[in-house]
Amino acid sequence: MYIVLLFMLTGIISGYLLRKKKLGFMNGLILTLIWALLFLLGLEVGMNETVVRKFASLGLEAAIIAIAATLGSVIGAKLLWGSIKSHKQ
Repeated sequence: MYIVLLFMLTGIISGYLLRKKKLGFMNGLILTLIWALLFLLGLEVGMNETVVRKFASLGLEAAIIAIAATLGSVIGAKLLWGSIKSHKQ
């Protein structure tokens, strides 16, 4: 857990120090890494025999949780974006 926090803190500090630089490649790099992480997560789930065996019963619960999490994220982002835009005006 401390390693995760250390990496996050290092990223925040690096971002703060590099905030005035134009790093155009960063968006493409981030998108590529996210796709790679999603692929590796799917690979790990597919290799787990217990998850594959119980997929039918876990599938509905997982779908409900995924839909709820996505909706919550979209609503939260919309509220945050509206708040940011109203403070800029």
